[in-house]
Amino acid sequence: MAVYKTDLQDIYFNLFDFCGVQEEAKELGYGEAELRDIVDQFDKFVGNEIYPTRVPGDEIGVKLVDGHVRVPEVFKPLNKNFYENGWYALGYPEDIGGMPAPHAVKVACYSLAIGANVGWSMYFGLTQGAMNVIHKVGSQEQKDLFIPKMMEGSWGGTMCLTEPGAGSDVGASKTTAKPTDDGRYEINGVKIFISSGESDLYENNVHLVLARTPGSPEGVKGLSLFIVPRFRINDDGTVGDYNGVKCTKIEEKMGIHGSATCELTFGQDEKCYGEMIGKEHQGIMNMFIMMNEARLLCGLQGESQANLAFMLTEQYARERGQFGTEIINLPDVKRTLIKMRSTARGLRALGLYTANLFDAAEKGDKNAEAEIAFFTPICKAFMSDEGFNVSVDAVQVHGGYGYCTEYGIEQFIRDTKIASIYEGTNGIQAIDFVMRKILKDEAKTFFSVGEKMKAIMNSEEAKSWPHEVSMIGKSMEMSELVVKKMGKQMMDKNEGAVLAHATDFMNYCGNLVVAWLLLEHACIAKKKIDSAEGDLKKYYQSKMDDFKVFCQYQLTRNIGLANSVLNFEEDLTTMSV
Repeated sequence: MAVYKTDLQDIYFNLFDFCGVQEEAKELGYGEAELRDIVDQFDKFVGNEIYPTRVPGDEIGVKLVDGHVRVPEVFKPLNKNFYENGWYALGYPEDIGGMPAPHAVKVACYSLAIGANVGWSMYFGLTQGAMNVIHKVGSQEQKDLFIPKMMEGSWGGTMCLTEPGAGSDVGASKTTAKPTDDGRYEINGVKIFISSGESDLYENNVHLVLARTPGSPEGVKGLSLFIVPRFRINDDGTVGDYNGVKCTKIEEKMGIHGSATCELTFGQDEKCYGEMIGKEHQGIMNMFIMMNEARLLCGLQGESQANLAFMLTEQYARERGQFGTEIINLPDVKRTLIKMRSTARGLRALGLYTANLFDAAEKGDKNAEAEIAFFTPICKAFMSDEGFNVSVDAVQVHGGYGYCTEYGIEQFIRDTKIASIYEGTNGIQAIDFVMRKILKDEAKTFFSVGEKMKAIMNSEEAKSWPHEVSMIGKSMEMSELVVKKMGKQMMDKNEGAVLAHATDFMNYCGNLVVAWLLLEHACIAKKKIDSAEGDLKKYYQSKMDDFKVFCQYQLTRNIGLANSVLNFEEDLTTMSV
């Protein structure tokens, strides 16, 4: 049976050799050694505390008992230790009780936690998302009331958007918020598919709820955001009476069994009160603070599970004997493993590159802000889709044992698939990417990222891979033709043609971006390999191999994708299904 193992060498390469987070950390009083220690200690916590709960949490799942949600018991000591050891506080400012750290370091750590138990990770992940909204747009009174309790782990958080008749179409929401004489609002409605909607991990659940005040316009422009606790809060800050928020159903799902996906009713059997956060009719804008973070977390769900699935599968392949040798020596298995590794590492590179932009953006770097917006839909969709594909390969290498539950490998497929569905389906991410992040932006960020690609392609080290660099160059040329064609289609009022090919083009750009990042990695490895010895030398060689293999097996897909987008002239919108 494979044991938990992390590719720390690759994480450190991304953080220090590629992203250079040690420079940012100087302002925080950290050196590289201290940052390595944070990651190393967190990895030990993951291996000792989080990973052992992965399979039991999946097998036991959540239960609705006497109208209350019960999580697997193994989650309770884990959750307690997570907060008490200060891991929830990682990356937050000291003035709210946090432990400052570069954003990429926080993401590297949380990726390990998510990969080890994605179902449990959603409880603290959604809590952080809700708390971040309160921290950014809440009143001082709201910050003082909610943030300390959420930081210490007493109160959890959620976001409540989806309704029975308003899934991806959030603007169709019917939940209402009626003002009362004391400044509060009476909330009434039903929300569904609410991740971590209720649990007994926290003494109170703080819901951020989109609702419509009387006389509000239709659509998303009429939505406001409200803080609605499960239990009312007494004047002294303690938990009070039931607030009319009830879990009426938990979904039976394909995966993430340890995460409570709830139907929540507000004000059905007792009055439910909330308070507005932010300004009226700015609910969707404020909720997007949380939604964008959630979309990046969805990407991490794909990346993290892909990397852990590879690590476990590599161990299995080294131990499993067939045909007189370990199966890792069989050509088809070795090809699959190296393909898995190159893709999983490429997803890590994309996630940490994007995470590293956040510190610059917080200091007012507009280019970093633009790149975060540009890469967010790629991270969410491409990382979740390709993470799922790596998980499928993991089962294939394990053979019959992978299809059975004994090794816990099939769980990766079940747990990863949801990431391409929630927080805006990947099709919606593609539409956002093409329509807003490229066409509405007049392709400014698209071309500025292209200039970064060209810079590394023209470097001395890149000359070692003329064929692969030529493939990237050709892919860039074709991408520009696609953007030009889509721009013309929009001018011709042929929006349907653009939308029909949005997913293909986003996948195209995902392949291209990851190939670029792996080229950057290969060039760094090329500079260092001659002075390296032993395992480090082997690692640098693997980085160069990753680049070549990714180009061979992933980037080549762009030939077909470009042909489809550029040369398929049939109007899909007129075809019948």
